[in-house]
Amino acid sequence: MLTYDSTGFRLDGGPLRILSGAMHYFRTRPEQWPARLAALRAMGLNTVETYVPWNLHEPRPGEFRRLDELPAFLDEAARQGLWAIVRPGPYICAEWDNGGLPGWLTARVGRRARTSDPEYLAAVDGFFDRLLPSVVERQTTQGGNVLMVQVENEYGSYGSDRAYLRQLADGLLRRGVDVPLFTSDGPEDHMLTGGTLPGVLATVNFGSEPEAAFETLRRHRPQDPPFCMEYWNGWFDHWGRPHHTRDAADAADTLRRMLAAGGSVNLYMAHGGSNFGTGAGANHADPPFNSTDWTESPYQPVTTSYDYDAPLDERGAVTEKYELFRAVLAEFAAEHPEQARYLDDRTPALPELPPVLAARSVALTGSAPIPFGPESEHPVPPTFEELGIEHGVVRYVFQVPQDRPELPLTVEGLNDRAVLLVDGERVAELARGVAGDAVTVPGGVTLELLVDSLGRVNYGPGTGDRKGITGGVRHERQYLHGCRTSVLDLGTDLPPLDFAAEGPVLRGEFTLDATGDTFLAVPGGRRGRLWVNGFLLGSYDERGPQVTLFCPQPLLRAGVNELVVLELGEANPRSVELREAADLG
Repeated sequence: MLTYDSTGFRLDGGPLRILSGAMHYFRTRPEQWPARLAALRAMGLNTVETYVPWNLHEPRPGEFRRLDELPAFLDEAARQGLWAIVRPGPYICAEWDNGGLPGWLTARVGRRARTSDPEYLAAVDGFFDRLLPSVVERQTTQGGNVLMVQVENEYGSYGSDRAYLRQLADGLLRRGVDVPLFTSDGPEDHMLTGGTLPGVLATVNFGSEPEAAFETLRRHRPQDPPFCMEYWNGWFDHWGRPHHTRDAADAADTLRRMLAAGGSVNLYMAHGGSNFGTGAGANHADPPFNSTDWTESPYQPVTTSYDYDAPLDERGAVTEKYELFRAVLAEFAAEHPEQARYLDDRTPALPELPPVLAARSVALTGSAPIPFGPESEHPVPPTFEELGIEHGVVRYVFQVPQDRPELPLTVEGLNDRAVLLVDGERVAELARGVAGDAVTVPGGVTLELLVDSLGRVNYGPGTGDRKGITGGVRHERQYLHGCRTSVLDLGTDLPPLDFAAEGPVLRGEFTLDATGDTFLAVPGGRRGRLWVNGFLLGSYDERGPQVTLFCPQPLLRAGVNELVVLELGEANPRSVELREAADLG
């Protein structure tokens, strides 16, 4: 059993320093888990930490999927000799879409999310009822490897409803969680005041100055041991902004100081992985903006890559940071031989990675129109959530009354990007938070808005934003009604396509004798999505910083492989390139 006091942790009576690394099962392919987890162990870690994204597992109310992945990941971690820390939310941040909260739920409850509101908590209960049994039976108290379970996430950065936190903690206990519960917050007075609970371990998240952070924690919680639940040794990227890196020697020095201060640590991230599909979240700056420059927009979507400048890069290869961290952890192990009692007899060794495919260019030889579903009619434009989808492309069609003069067009509440067509001719691109050029249209024309969604805001008061047209469409001051919509749902497989017609969906294929990892780029593409053998790899965007999308070996096959590109930026890419190295800017 894991216990703790102000001096540290004890497992079955002996002292334990928790040396953990974050690796999210949903940001890596299951086939990759053994090698990634073995590399964490070889670095000198004894624990792996993972979030659980609710929206991945319940994409529609009561429709659960992929619930077998978390227990399979925990079992593989146990096979690799690692304990586990589970952070089930319900909110996780994690630069994941909507902070892990389902879009259908936040659209319904609005500002009542992350509070003790009965409707919101009833939905949480439904999810936890399905998720937690597999965690409970894998606790260290049951002979498994789950050491700790988190209550919510960084709540002190968001709200002050302590009754909500108490109900979540009680719900975890009621469902059989008997390993230590914990909270995690920034080392700020107001965050530790708002996000902690009496009787529940408090931990802190930071990237530098560990002595000051632990002192703040000690002032608020003198009975708790020092624990950095998120040591930010790198950072994530936004589209249209620079790629983040952190000096490896500086990061290693901070780790060394943290351990010298008696702290336990969770490297965030140890291995970042990829925001496959539509998983990437977004941030929203607080000040008001009115800019024509996308890079100055307050809305800041996260890239597909979640490399994070972590010790293990997006492909799983070791970096300079990995080697320096391993040296620091080896020093710690030599100075604290009592910690070895918890490790088995295996000598951790770095696993071999798959080969990288040779560079080549794959011609896009087929095209097709966007495979929208059946059309439906609405008095006002519905949001994506009202149409029953989390992410995708929606075509909104309006008829401007015949007897009107040429007047300005306004799209209220556009989330996130749109192509505007007038009588079938493309006339403008519109973007969230960007004023853009004024558009005027005469009466009698047909308007089409092809609206494409990016990540929902995952942190702060903007969490829970809706997608699509969340306001209305005005011709001068008069709203246009009688909206017709059709949907391409990116949360499902692409429907069958006829690639003998003109359109922005492009196809190419290539043949492999043997598979491997590769990095895909769409030269000449402006913005869109890329599928590999039916799997939605993620987004590309000419603004960068990310240029290549990591394609792991398990997505490829010996023989013929198919690439499908959805280009939404009025470009005509002719090929997809397989490259031998990542280009993250």
